[in-house]
Amino acid sequence: MLTGGNVNDCTQFTAVMAQIRIARAGPGRPRVRPARIIADKGYSTKAIRAWLRTHRIGATIPERDDQIAGRRRRGRTGGRPHAFDPGLYRRRNVIERCFNRLKQWRAIATRYDKLARHYQAAVTLVSALLWINT
Repeated sequence: MLTGGNVNDCTQFTAVMAQIRIARAGPGRPRVRPARIIADKGYSTKAIRAWLRTHRIGATIPERDDQIAGRRRRGRTGGRPHAFDPGLYRRRNVIERCFNRLKQWRAIATRYDKLARHYQAAVTLVSALLWINT
């Protein structure tokens, strides 16, 4: 999904999840539900966690500091902390490095293109170039 720079990522979560297609090794239609989501603190909202629970998708999302403080402030009624696996969360490093490599191209980092389709084409072209060079 391509949005403006002033749009929060978590607002587009359900739209991105609706576009997921995971190819199968053999014949058959692609899966549309991943087994687990690994996301940063920006996706640690009550609505996203509830959506993931209803769709039976595991989540590895660290809690924001204000959420931890609120739960501690409420005491026993604050509930349990969400399950979080730091070892699994380290795998996000691959994605962050990919974004870092993409943004080394000045046209991608500053978004010179006015039209979204031109910017999307530039991202696709740079991604292909990075894939060929690795």
